[in-house]
Amino acid sequence: MKRTFGLQWHITNECDQRCKHCYIWRKFHNEGLQVVPTIKQCKSTIQKFINFCEEMSVIPYLSITGGDPLLYEDFWKLLEIVRKNKIFFTILGNPFHLTKEVATRLKEMGCVSYQMSIDGTRLTHDSLRKSGSFEATLGAIEILRRANIRSMIMMTVSTFNYKECPYVARLCVEHGVNNFTFARYCPTHKDTEFNIPAKEYRGFLSDMWKTYSSLIDFGTKFALKDHLWVPFLYEEGLYKLHRQKNIVFDGCNCGISHMTLLPNGVVYACRRFDSRVGNIYKQSLKTIFLSQEMNKYRNFDNLIGCRSCELLNYCRGCHAVSAGTTGSFFDKDPQCWRA
Repeated sequence: MKRTFGLQWHITNECDQRCKHCYIWRKFHNEGLQVVPTIKQCKSTIQKFINFCEEMSVIPYLSITGGDPLLYEDFWKLLEIVRKNKIFFTILGNPFHLTKEVATRLKEMGCVSYQMSIDGTRLTHDSLRKSGSFEATLGAIEILRRANIRSMIMMTVSTFNYKECPYVARLCVEHGVNNFTFARYCPTHKDTEFNIPAKEYRGFLSDMWKTYSSLIDFGTKFALKDHLWVPFLYEEGLYKLHRQKNIVFDGCNCGISHMTLLPNGVVYACRRFDSRVGNIYKQSLKTIFLSQEMNKYRNFDNLIGCRSCELLNYCRGCHAVSAGTTGSFFDKDPQCWRA
């Protein structure tokens, strides 16, 4: 069986929100915010991605995002190229420009799913994102349902809002969301006061497991996106290890089955921290993927706190959070409670 390889493609940085935890606006000194690819560059990029996936015997999958990807001036021309090449894609965006007409057209282009965010109660969410965003997101969920596009809700959790996560999970069930998950806030300027303490984070996972278990039969799927679900479930006796060694079975995809492309052509190993590994306008994706710059993220022996753990090939935590907390990708995941 072929595995899927994901390319998270930021086609524009333009957005009519200024979310307080957005890594685009708060990180990297607003690098290249006004730059957007030409449609000719988009066509070349897609062909390079197809070539790479054929060479590596993987199935291409695009996560098209921004900014708000719907604000990219050649958005529909881009999707037409994607459709003609029969590439599966998801949109990661916001609700403000998602109309019934847009959703219908997205479905015609082959859009698999559309991801938005809910970060707590109405008050909490709108304080983090934009006034009216909470209600707009709920309305967009219904638009997606009628267009037969899978709705996905992502919550970014921190000390500011993590106790509201069970509420958001139940809200998603109430509104018929297809998939719900959460990810941890990644510090942007070493603002570590929003990092949930490690033992407290394990307790949070325990609470969310109970919440998910109570909601599992109501239609919404709960993706276990955070890699620290692995040690939690392992300690609870719900995650079994394979006998084979020296094989990566699960965990962080950085350097393994995922890359991120910025609007200016720069390729990152992971968008959540400064991890530049090449430029798609100057190199092939295969050259970038097999480069020494990318290879360092596959050197698990350098991962402090992971290299001696029996879950090394199953978890590895999130070292983007490490990078945001201490400045080093290889430092211990600050939310991992294991020694």
